[in-house]
Amino acid sequence: MLKHRVKELLDVALQEDESIFLIDFTITVDNKINVVIDGDNGVTVKDCVRVSRAIEHNLDREEEDFSLEIASAGVSSPLMLPRQYRKNIGRKVEVETESSSYEGSLTDANEECITLEWKAREPKPIGKGKVTVQKKMEIPFSEIKKAKVVLKF
Repeated sequence: MLKHRVKELLDVALQEDESIFLIDFTITVDNKINVVIDGDNGVTVKDCVRVSRAIEHNLDREEEDFSLEIASAGVSSPLMLPRQYRKNIGRKVEVETESSSYEGSLTDANEECITLEWKAREPKPIGKGKVTVQKKMEIPFSEIKKAKVVLKF
């Protein structure tokens, strides 16, 4: 009952600003409500407060004892939705598939796959030594086990 009511309130709150979207939503057995959101243009504290109030102010603490935590997906959080990949186009990402792992610049993302580009050193086709080549690969979402943005310091 609580989960259904919170989900309804969450849906209404997220409809107010369509650039903000849900990443994860859980309720523990002791009624701790955890919500993780992200946004096409990032998430501000104001966004978190707005979503929190939309839920908290519409639940009766006399009826349900609960705690509520609204958080934004951290920069080191795994990318989970195509929408998150699109907002990170141009950034370096690390992608793990069942058979391999790749690190490159995210150059495109649609509903089916992402495109990564990177430079690699490979043996020359003729003669000794190596040559730098530009690599490009499309990776379907169905093959991605884990992906995250690589932070540069």
